[in-house]
Amino acid sequence: MKTQTNLLIKGGRVIDPASGFDEVADVALGNGVLLAIKNIASDFVPAQTIDASGCIVAPGLVDLAVRLREPGHEHERMLESEMAAAVAGGVTSLVCAPDTDPVLDEPGLVEMLRYRAERLQQARVYPLGALTRNLAGETLTEMLQLTEAGCVAFSQAEVALANTQVLQRAFQYASTFGFAIWLRAQDFHLGQGVAASGELATRMGLSGVPVAAETIALHTIFELMKATRGVRVHICRLSSAAGVALVRQARLDGLNVSCDVSINSLYLTDADIGYFDSRARLNPPLRQQRDRDALRAALADGAIDALVSDHTPVDEDAKALPFAESEAGATGVELLLSLALKWSVDCGVSLTRALDVITRGPATVLGAALGKRQDRIGRLVAGGAADLCVFDPRAAWTVEPAALRSQGKHTPFSGYELPGRVRCTVVDGRVVYQA
Repeated sequence: MKTQTNLLIKGGRVIDPASGFDEVADVALGNGVLLAIKNIASDFVPAQTIDASGCIVAPGLVDLAVRLREPGHEHERMLESEMAAAVAGGVTSLVCAPDTDPVLDEPGLVEMLRYRAERLQQARVYPLGALTRNLAGETLTEMLQLTEAGCVAFSQAEVALANTQVLQRAFQYASTFGFAIWLRAQDFHLGQGVAASGELATRMGLSGVPVAAETIALHTIFELMKATRGVRVHICRLSSAAGVALVRQARLDGLNVSCDVSINSLYLTDADIGYFDSRARLNPPLRQQRDRDALRAALADGAIDALVSDHTPVDEDAKALPFAESEAGATGVELLLSLALKWSVDCGVSLTRALDVITRGPATVLGAALGKRQDRIGRLVAGGAADLCVFDPRAAWTVEPAALRSQGKHTPFSGYELPGRVRCTVVDGRVVYQA
């Protein structure tokens, strides 16, 4: 990425969860790196100064679940719109899933995506490669070649693996070469419904997805991890209290596992489906209040590493269908920061922890996948990445879908009043968004 020289962010409250730094200070950036916090060199001459008085200066947000819809939707300029949405939400680094059209299972496709993303000079994009060819669950992809093309880890996205032997081979191969596997825990046969199993789904006549769909998959994953020494696994979008308990035990057993939760599961329950509201048609499905409460507690105490937007732009035609036939997904990348702040207020969690789960936490997960390529994203450190988010914590705003930059206008948070407005986003020392 091209860099902008000498940028000064002045007078903001600088919070870096990774180091515990929290005080009003100036921040100097130059040549694509963070030069100094607080103790600015006397000969530093900024080409641009941003007044951050009354605002918080935090590391750029890191989102582990953003669908960009490319390759496949180039004619709709989806990459441009979704990257613009990301930086408007303060997200400076994002991970995109391999379930594109075509699937990210060939090095050339990964290289094309990275090239197009870099040309836009907005957020950093880290692609996940497909774990199996065409996500069909039968033949492993050429992981080494995909890694060389720029993939940071390997995933089946929302496509569950029915063949446990294929998963075992994937773990063995990944362990040998130091690759990370990212999986959403769902049993192939039990995970075919459209709503969480329970009284509400039964009353509404919706096919259910039991908690067992998650826990059976987790048991399988953890047993295979025990048999495959050294494999790193990230569990994407945990959704149940029982799932949280299994992750806690897996860590006590010494397994190298991390996990995240989506903004949807952190806030909503199956009751939010209302009268067959397709905006609440999501994967994983919204579960009961006890599950939501367990997820909130686990995110607060560190059992869950990161909060993600699970950004999935869905067009009007795909949502304007009966609930069970509509496409799952909701836009969310522009809401991530505000919903983290709201969780902080609603649940009595410190502001530092709220920022931690969208900066240092996900950056640590991504850093494990990047290995030597880790460029210290998700934290503010002299000599590190010049990625920052400047936001006003006192500014409230109402979610109006038409005003979102994403082409996906469907969100179950429509009409919510949320705290925190992004005033400025900086990537690689360049101002890429300013309100």
